[in-house]
Amino acid sequence: MRKAITTIYFLLLFTPSFINAQVPDSTRVLDSVTVKAFEQIKPVRYLPVSICTISSSIADYSNKTSLVNGLNAISGVRMEERSPGSYRINIRGSSLRSPFGVRNIKVYWNDMPVTDPGGNTYFNQFAWNNFSNISVLKGPAASMYGAGTGGLILLNNFEGLWKPGVNAEYTTGSYNLQNIFATARFGQKENKQQVSYAHNQTDGYRVQTNMRRDNFSWVSNLKGYRYDLTASLLFTDMYYQTPGALTLAEFTADPKAARPAGGGFPSAVNAKAAIFQKNLIAGFTNVLHISNHIKNTSTLYGSYTQVKNAAIRNYERRIEPSFGGRTVFNYTNYLQSGLKLGIVAGAEFQQGYFNTQVAKNKNGNPDTLQTNDDTNNQAYVIFLQSTMELADKWLLLAGASINRTKLEITRLSMYPVTRQSRTYRNELAPKFSLMKNFNEKIIFVATLSKGFSPPTIAEVLPSNGVISTDLEAEQGWNYEATLRSSFFKNKLALELTGFYFRLNDALVQRRDAGGADFFVNSGDIKQKGIEFHADYRQFLNGNFFRSISARTDITLNHFRYGSFIKGSDDFSGNQLPSVPSSVIALLAEAGFNYGIYLNASYYTASSIYMNDANTAKADPYHLLGCQLGWKKKDRGTFRLSIYAGIDNLLDESYSLGNDINAAGNRFYNPAPRRNYYAGAAIQWIKQKK
Repeated sequence: MRKAITTIYFLLLFTPSFINAQVPDSTRVLDSVTVKAFEQIKPVRYLPVSICTISSSIADYSNKTSLVNGLNAISGVRMEERSPGSYRINIRGSSLRSPFGVRNIKVYWNDMPVTDPGGNTYFNQFAWNNFSNISVLKGPAASMYGAGTGGLILLNNFEGLWKPGVNAEYTTGSYNLQNIFATARFGQKENKQQVSYAHNQTDGYRVQTNMRRDNFSWVSNLKGYRYDLTASLLFTDMYYQTPGALTLAEFTADPKAARPAGGGFPSAVNAKAAIFQKNLIAGFTNVLHISNHIKNTSTLYGSYTQVKNAAIRNYERRIEPSFGGRTVFNYTNYLQSGLKLGIVAGAEFQQGYFNTQVAKNKNGNPDTLQTNDDTNNQAYVIFLQSTMELADKWLLLAGASINRTKLEITRLSMYPVTRQSRTYRNELAPKFSLMKNFNEKIIFVATLSKGFSPPTIAEVLPSNGVISTDLEAEQGWNYEATLRSSFFKNKLALELTGFYFRLNDALVQRRDAGGADFFVNSGDIKQKGIEFHADYRQFLNGNFFRSISARTDITLNHFRYGSFIKGSDDFSGNQLPSVPSSVIALLAEAGFNYGIYLNASYYTASSIYMNDANTAKADPYHLLGCQLGWKKKDRGTFRLSIYAGIDNLLDESYSLGNDINAAGNRFYNPAPRRNYYAGAAIQWIKQKK
């Protein structure tokens, strides 16, 4: 409580200077951010879906090692970091399906699916300079983007202001933090090129948490009279150690420790537990304007992933090549009486040929082969959507998709060779949205949508080695209403959303006595929530302040099991583990004369249950961070920035990324205590002749 009071006092002390320094004539229009989602290209506040957009500049609130702080600033979104390089993300949901990795969320980078046909997303392959902004769509997006109940993340380059030039940045800090970012942009508006490189390295807070990531990307955009062609390539080579979870007693005694030996398994150190990962994705997207009313957007891509996972229980090697494409035809026309009609039709196809080999782990090397599985996984979605917009006052969106997912697993390590298959077909996923623009100050959106999510390859083929093709797809209906408003000449934007999502046959992760994970279908989950967002920004002409910004995101969750009985255990009515009932995220920044700036971030999460029985839970925690920096004024050819910051200023002891339903009550993955960083960046911008 004392830490919470200190935090609130700090923020209140920081806030009054914002109010007293306001200059009415100086403003930054919040509606200027234009986003493409569900084939609607509009400012965010005029989209008939629940969406939030953040730019890569939000990285200035952290040490830029990961995207955790940036995504956690969005209401309804929770990103967890079990150790450096190991991430989980959920949107309006839980981490029950993700003991590791990112599942049940569809992710695209420059219109290319990053989520593979097996349903998994290697989100850790991205660095801060791989995109200019991130758009997060909350709630089911299956009506146009295929299987998934958790939401949608779109990462894009070339959004916003683009100028030829070169950027270089270096950050160092606690635990041997070493970050290098380099980006070169060249060409013209009709022929833009961008090349980026990122190196992230840290020894980590705990034993066995070293991480290294090297990331390279190239993006090219060529525009002609009727076409807009974008080619993209991203390659990531990373290595990170996995320390394993601790019991509460071990966490309390020494939070820096890695998992000790026990239960017949070696310690994380002796097992040399680590992941070696390589990702490559490449493709292109072309927007072809066929006529004044018809355009086609088509994407072709290919990806290749190689993972070697030396775990405490075994040694896993995965080879995952895949390819696919997406095409969308868009028809728009203005009819009489100010009526705008839009029709969208398209399809997406993905095909993967995966191989997974699991062997015994002998001192960090593969030993005796246990299983060898080939997986043929295929997914496609066909969708149709119609929109009607009347005089910028009403907008009605109605769409639906048909989804089919097929997987076939061949176990090569058994004789005779066995083959199991499962097809989830013809799942209809509709979406209806109605938006009413009352007076440009108040906008109301009501949405009804259905989500459908078959089990991923990692769930059908979990670490216990048992092929689980009997798992059912989870599905459910989502009801939500959103109220948006703006004040003070759009300097202040407010958004309030309430939703109810009932998920049937929800997939829930369990662990056996040996610590191996497996999955079961629960009866149903009732998810109710309220999300609030406030954003205030203003440029000033004062003698002391130059700019101010403040952002608040609040999430209130009421997630409960419906009917959920497994054997003799009755979890009906219990609170869903892994989900805090309340989350508050605050960001504030003040810009002073002479290029000096100060920002602060605050994040708090309530207690979190660790198991379905609700017999164990993690305590609430409060995270406060701040950064002081100096930027050379935004004029001239060269720009320089120097900064220093503190994370976890209150020195909280907490776990970020708990192992839910863990065997032996090994729930906790301790996060770093108070730590420091400093960095410098230089930018050269080509001047117009």
